[in-house]
Amino acid sequence: MKDRLTDGLYRLGWSAVRRLPEPAAAALGRTVADAAWRRRGRGVRRLEANYARVVPGAGPQRLAELSRAGMRSYLRYWMESFRLPVWSERRIRESVHVEDLDRLTGTLDSGRGVVLALPHMGNWDLAGAYLTAGLGIPFTTVVERLEPESLFDRFVAYRESLGMEVLPHTGGAAFGTLARRLRAGGLVALVADRDLSASGIEVEFFGEPARMPAGPAMLALQTGAALLPAHLWFGEPPVMKGRVLPPVEVPAEGTRREKAAAMTQAMADGFAAGIAEHPEDWHMLQRLWSADLEPRSSAAAGAVAETGPETEKR
Repeated sequence: MKDRLTDGLYRLGWSAVRRLPEPAAAALGRTVADAAWRRRGRGVRRLEANYARVVPGAGPQRLAELSRAGMRSYLRYWMESFRLPVWSERRIRESVHVEDLDRLTGTLDSGRGVVLALPHMGNWDLAGAYLTAGLGIPFTTVVERLEPESLFDRFVAYRESLGMEVLPHTGGAAFGTLARRLRAGGLVALVADRDLSASGIEVEFFGEPARMPAGPAMLALQTGAALLPAHLWFGEPPVMKGRVLPPVEVPAEGTRREKAAAMTQAMADGFAAGIAEHPEDWHMLQRLWSADLEPRSSAAAGAVAETGPETEKR
């Protein structure tokens, strides 16, 4: 019953929100965000606790302001995503402004593959549509398996309709396909600030240990692709902004795992710089830092990361 209800709610969002006038959709998003913020459920409390690490020294009032702005940003993501299928290519192009985009396009033009790594910021789906429909750059990505299966299928179909090649998060099989795309000079885009596997790499993130996926660095090492961190943030509607950071350098010495660890730390540092500038646009409503995961058994932590109620449907 719960799975059918969840699927039904998302189906309603995609079918109904896209038909609303834009001001009405934006107002609905703010209303839902504010209602969720006032309830102070688990996701909102977690968001606020995460912001406390990003903005050290922030008092309760500042954190409350940030979490409210964060929920509004998060619902803006959803409202825009529900409406993306009816946006024109021109609207998509004009809604995204990316600084240092030539770091991405220039590398691809040279024939070298690119791993574009992003945190959960802004509107990832709009960024993807901007690449495919706005710039004509196809790419491959990986999505977390969701329950119920019908909801997962709906997300895959939605993102494929935006021009993305979508692979399920199934470990080695997905890695092999991604590696082939990169060796052919293609683009792989991954949301990479939260580890969903048992093979993540420990990094220092805002002064504390956290785990991030090894995949972006390992793909770059194995294929020779460039690893480019990036981040997104919202400007005044309808504009979203972004920045492509310099490529992460491959260490000259060390084992493959040691090199991957150094590259993942550099990626995390790039994420942290963007999140610190625009914390309200970082939609991390889940546990991330190791200190928050330690009281759980590793098995329980993995189960929550994959299927728990806090799992974000990105």
